[in-house]
Amino acid sequence: MQQGFYGKVVWRIVLLSCWLCFTSVSVTKANVIDTPTVIPRPVSMQVLPGHFTLNAQTSCWLSSDSLRSDWEIFQQDIQPATGFTLTVTNRRSNRNAIALHILPVADNQLGAEGYRLSVSPKGIDLSANSRAGIFYGLQTLLQLLPPQIESHEAVKGIAWVIPCVNIEDYPRFHWRGLMLDVSRHFFTKQEVEAYIDEMSRFKFNVFHWHLSDDNGWRIEIKGLPRLTRVGAWRVSRTGDFGTFDPPQPEEPANDGGYYTQEDIREVVAYAAKRHITILPEIDVPAHSLALIASYPNLSCTGLPYAVNPGSPFYRILDNVLCTGNDSTYMILDTIFAQIARLFPCPYIHVGGDEAYKGFWAQDPRDQAVMQQNGLHTLEELQSYFEKRIEKIILSHGKKMIGWDEILEGGLAPEAAVMSWRGIQGGIAAAQQHHDVVMSPWGHCYLDLYQGDPLVEPKTYGMLRLDSVYFYEPVPPGVDSHFILGIQGNLWTEHVPNLRHAEYMTWPRALAIAEVGWTPASEKNWPDFIHRVEAEFPRFQAQEVKYATSMYQPILQPVRDSLTAELEVKLRTQIPGLTIYYSFDGTNPDNFYPAYTNTPLRFPKGATELRVVSYRGDKQMSPIIAITKDELRRRL
Repeated sequence: MQQGFYGKVVWRIVLLSCWLCFTSVSVTKANVIDTPTVIPRPVSMQVLPGHFTLNAQTSCWLSSDSLRSDWEIFQQDIQPATGFTLTVTNRRSNRNAIALHILPVADNQLGAEGYRLSVSPKGIDLSANSRAGIFYGLQTLLQLLPPQIESHEAVKGIAWVIPCVNIEDYPRFHWRGLMLDVSRHFFTKQEVEAYIDEMSRFKFNVFHWHLSDDNGWRIEIKGLPRLTRVGAWRVSRTGDFGTFDPPQPEEPANDGGYYTQEDIREVVAYAAKRHITILPEIDVPAHSLALIASYPNLSCTGLPYAVNPGSPFYRILDNVLCTGNDSTYMILDTIFAQIARLFPCPYIHVGGDEAYKGFWAQDPRDQAVMQQNGLHTLEELQSYFEKRIEKIILSHGKKMIGWDEILEGGLAPEAAVMSWRGIQGGIAAAQQHHDVVMSPWGHCYLDLYQGDPLVEPKTYGMLRLDSVYFYEPVPPGVDSHFILGIQGNLWTEHVPNLRHAEYMTWPRALAIAEVGWTPASEKNWPDFIHRVEAEFPRFQAQEVKYATSMYQPILQPVRDSLTAELEVKLRTQIPGLTIYYSFDGTNPDNFYPAYTNTPLRFPKGATELRVVSYRGDKQMSPIIAITKDELRRRL
């Protein structure tokens, strides 16, 4: 208990020091300007004395009418909370004004997406080489305003103050992406746009749209009506995805949905206004059960399958396209031709992952392809398929990208690789001088647990916030020229709605944003946590759901090296937290024993450990209760 007392004293001293620092830049109207907390962290930021106050008389000057769209989005963002509709003027003012201008001579330091932002008491100056840079500068400006700026309703009694700063900023990587799987669970057009809005706040520039899988086909293709009449719908199930009963005879398939081509155009335009490129994915040759349910002749078996609702089927049902069937390539040509016209992105993602090849091994058409082309392995047969698909995609003016399995058997000549099973696929592709997006599941899969499974919604694996933040996308010895960037992926087997998609995305995607933008030398974990915590009130004002799992104690069962007796090590991801515990079945608080970095042993007769984290006198995590048997299972 003595350590708990001294810990509280130290914490109060820290709080007092922080308060003294913050009051030196305070303003008098009911709010305080803290040290600016921008995510991702800018390349360079100088904080100056004073502040600029945004008010109803603030005007804006644009160096080019092409910037009007970017300004209008900023205006839409601030109007609900402030009530201000700021005037765009033809003449530049030097008082109570915001100036946005494209540099007449490009600044190579800023590149295509960088910006310079200068805030003084008289006004704001934002310059860049491009509209994208102006847009990202405006996102930074939004983060410099008080958190209440994110409110959907008018906020009274707030001084809309912006600290005086000089910022020079530009991204480390060209590709900063998030993927949303809309096959396992369907998300409406409005929900997708809301997700894109959230991404844009943190300077993401690629939205990877996973539009097809075994559980639903989500895009209208002219001339192939069964894709949306059959492939977009499945029987309804609720609960533990992957364990559901299969569809029953005559059971109605009424769960699902799809996007019309007009919907697609609208979402593409919506994202483009926010300088986000949409990467479409049609996952082939595997993960194709929805496509095969629509057109059964495309599989090796030719059997009539239903769209999978989340029931076990792998290696039981044939979800892989037949490589020896000419109809496969005819239909894919039709699909990719329309995809190419709908999406301006230079790439089309073709999936290529997790292809079970057992049906190919038994199909005479696939075996004939192997014999005719001198192929010796089923991996080479998939490579044959990928190379044919690449030719189709190239014929429609696009480049192919796929998951790292497309390396097996030989990589298509101009294909890019998205490395997900680890970093080895990315290393191999870069060594062959192919472009790579790093997206290893152990650092970038947002559908994994982010805290202890005992207190988190059910999913699988583990990806805590610190594992994302400390990831380095450029492996040692690899030419960084071939690493396009980083991407986080949200698969939605266990994500049935937008609110939970938000919970699984934030704050871990904040770490992905920073890894993708901020120079590696400028990354700072304690400072990042400070900025993440400053973001939480913004999420609340914006009504975006987020996880606080980063505060949870982490339990690590071990065995004593001499006695083999079970012991438990405890730690936290972030500094400044104290863990309290109990073995007696009661709920610990900050008056219970504090963990002192010495592994815990169960007292005689105890069968359960309970732990909780505190910051000073405030409880930061839920109580985690874990049995001795469960700890043994985790060894």
